[in-house]
Amino acid sequence: MIGQFITIEGIEGAGKTSCIGCVERLLTRNNIEYITTREPGGTTLAEKIRHILLETKDEPPVDLCELLLIFAGRAQHIHNVILPALNAGIWVVCDRFTDATFAYQGGGRGLKTELISDLELITQKDLRPNITFLLDVEPELGLSRAKKRGELDRFEKEELEFFKRVREAYLDAAVRNSERFFVLDASESEEQVARTIQKTLLKKFSLKNE
Repeated sequence: MIGQFITIEGIEGAGKTSCIGCVERLLTRNNIEYITTREPGGTTLAEKIRHILLETKDEPPVDLCELLLIFAGRAQHIHNVILPALNAGIWVVCDRFTDATFAYQGGGRGLKTELISDLELITQKDLRPNITFLLDVEPELGLSRAKKRGELDRFEKEELEFFKRVREAYLDAAVRNSERFFVLDASESEEQVARTIQKTLLKKFSLKNE
């Protein structure tokens, strides 16, 4: 049996960590074997690439370099972690995936969607998430939450307009892929968001909430 691939998307401060915890608890209650991972990252090599991408000092990568680094890490992540788990029947819960690339490097940086789509096809072939939760929040609120967590990384230091473009790209993707995306109002309480996530997963995968 092939495992299910669940991704969690959203801008900084949207509450992805809480969302992932909700998914993990529901899978545990249903005795489903799963792994939780993240992008950029997920493997030793990909985590080193993540560090390069988030580092604010020395020589920040130009936009195209940033995009290629992301897909380099993704190729490693898919080959060494995601596909082996799915093929073994293990579910994968991933903090961001390629939808984030379309949003951040496409919407935020302004790189061509066609270029990202070509790299997606080369790197992933037909691999796509089974379900994607988009935690939607006004950038002003998300960034205010992010600033409370401590020192900001290179992305978190971007201007407000950058995150407005990212959010718009996310919402556009949700419309284009409405069969896969579930958009949640991340300005609501963690409890309300958790209830919506649980309800969605229970229905889609016929799980039990016991």
